[in-house]
Amino acid sequence: MQAAREIVEDSGFVLGVDKQAIAPLPYKNVETVVGDITQSETEVEIRNRVGGQGFDVVLSDLSPNVSGVWEVDHARQIELARNAMKLGRVMLRSAGNMLIKVFQGSETKGFETEMKSSFREFRIVKPPASRPESAELYFLGLVFIPDGTK
Repeated sequence: MQAAREIVEDSGFVLGVDKQAIAPLPYKNVETVVGDITQSETEVEIRNRVGGQGFDVVLSDLSPNVSGVWEVDHARQIELARNAMKLGRVMLRSAGNMLIKVFQGSETKGFETEMKSSFREFRIVKPPASRPESAELYFLGLVFIPDGTK
């Protein structure tokens, strides 16, 4: 949220969502929602905060509580990514952008295909801050197409 606030400065709006309370940031254009994005009431709360305007950008850095069993952790993380994508399809403005963290594994390619269908451009990025041995990637969708047709 801090990095997003630096980018939008005073002219944009940043909304953070987490299952646990987030320490407030000292800016009028930064708000938080305590909620689980897999629950419909969280979507309602987000909609109430933005007043139907939608977002230009949705960032998802969701991660499950890690069990240590890779296939289980991967499946849980992809399910969170799918929930973020579902929310993004509802909340993004036309031509908006989305960045979603994913763990590499057996379901990654399928999720990539799903996400690609909603954006004019799609990229896979691994930020320099991510350890080289880490299995996390970020899927970047640019120019959201609300109806999913290119």
